[in-house]
Amino acid sequence: MTGPAAPGTSRPDEPVVPPEPPLPFVLTRRPPPVAELVVASVVCMLAGGIYLASSLPGRPPLAPAIGLVATGAVLTGLALVTLGRARRMDWGRFRQVVRWALVAYAVFAAILVFVFVKDHTSGAVLGVLVATLVVFAVDVPTVLAFTVAWYQQPRDQPAAEGPGGP
Repeated sequence: MTGPAAPGTSRPDEPVVPPEPPLPFVLTRRPPPVAELVVASVVCMLAGGIYLASSLPGRPPLAPAIGLVATGAVLTGLALVTLGRARRMDWGRFRQVVRWALVAYAVFAAILVFVFVKDHTSGAVLGVLVATLVVFAVDVPTVLAFTVAWYQQPRDQPAAEGPGGP
């Protein structure tokens, strides 16, 4: 019969557990709430757009849609301010991703504006729909670029050593 092992030693029948590797640096810090703010804004844009589109070709009451666009625009503004204060992010990668995503979403928004005009949407309804598309076309590229750049190793940051390389 053997007694308990001395402190700092292991018994021969116990498996040796290697120490946990350090977490990658992106998992040791909390991202700013940019994605949450942008997603809330997208929800407002989609709700307003669906509300207006469901009433076309008639004239829907604009107050709910204008409120949703304004709320979404404020949330987008807060996300951009929060994003601007983010540290330790790969800003070069952010600019690279956001440029191309803005091009893609500008084309997407332009096609939708063309559809609305072709469908004889005009006046205030068209203005609210265009404002909705503008905010939406800023939201999606922003969240895409933010998530790519946040989880990218910044160029000025040394890579963490660990299993599988830096």
